[in-house]
Amino acid sequence: MQQWLKEVARGKKGAKDLTYEETLAVAEQILSGKATDAQIAAYLVAERIKTESPDELCAFIETLEKHANRLTISNELQDKLIDFAGPYNGRNSFAATVPVSLLLADQGIPAFLSASDTLPPKYGTSLKAIMKSLGVDVTLSKEQIEMNIENESFGFVDTEYFCNPLASVRHIREEIGVRTLFNTVEKLINLPQAKNVMLGAFHRTAIHKLNDVFKQLNYRHVYIVQGLEGSEDVPVHRNSFVFDWTPENLESFIIKPNEYGLEYKEFDKSNKLYAEEQAAIIRSILSGESKPEYRYYYNQTLLNAGLRYYLFHHTDSVEEGINIAKRQLRDGNGLSKLESVISNKCEVK
Repeated sequence: MQQWLKEVARGKKGAKDLTYEETLAVAEQILSGKATDAQIAAYLVAERIKTESPDELCAFIETLEKHANRLTISNELQDKLIDFAGPYNGRNSFAATVPVSLLLADQGIPAFLSASDTLPPKYGTSLKAIMKSLGVDVTLSKEQIEMNIENESFGFVDTEYFCNPLASVRHIREEIGVRTLFNTVEKLINLPQAKNVMLGAFHRTAIHKLNDVFKQLNYRHVYIVQGLEGSEDVPVHRNSFVFDWTPENLESFIIKPNEYGLEYKEFDKSNKLYAEEQAAIIRSILSGESKPEYRYYYNQTLLNAGLRYYLFHHTDSVEEGINIAKRQLRDGNGLSKLESVISNKCEVK
């Protein structure tokens, strides 16, 4: 490790990017347990200061994939499946991706979510905690999850359970407490081997940096949105950019909530929603209730569902997708799907 630390830890001006092959060796040292905690921490902080190159990120993604117990699903499902790659350090705002994924699954669009226990630097509410509060079993086996994706068009995994090296470096990430390259690469391990992924980004510059990463991964579509807290969920109190990346092209547009009658300016970014609160809101929305205090979350669910139906070619317009989502919520389809996902764990054991 020392030979590589001397290159990346020379300071902001003197540090050098490692080659893809060199970073593969570093990643293997770290993820196989051969590097010491001090060496791992030094490397992660040095990379944070230097900023990671696309080749360095790809080398860690490849090594994590090699060490992961990835799901085995049909090629047909891989082509349709959307991997919703949210931030693993959680979020304070509403996780609209949970009810929206259930609505998509109700329409036969396979949706996959993953998370771990919350991480630094934010320590927000994790999707794993929300799933547990909803009653979803987050300890299902590989075979059970594969069957859920096949039967229910929905799957959730605890990533650290399926990729043990991530669990092994958790204590180091918690001790240094800053964002590291793992905050990016853990979202792109692609446990279900899906051909499509959706993730969030704070700024357009991040999109262009990741462009060279996507070129080296096996995706047919990468959907990127300017979501809340770097998540894949667009808000309804402001406009957001949306990118649709393919190996051949990059298209973008701005989604404007007011064009669909869903704009809601009352948004308190200082309010942190904990898992139990999130679960209560999700169940209320999915059951067809339209409580005034949940209006922001209801509108956000509609907008994100409509946007995804359009992006995933289920509808010809965002508005048409929103109308489908309205009917689903009115009829309680989302709640029925949730209850089916919860109960299905017993049938596949």
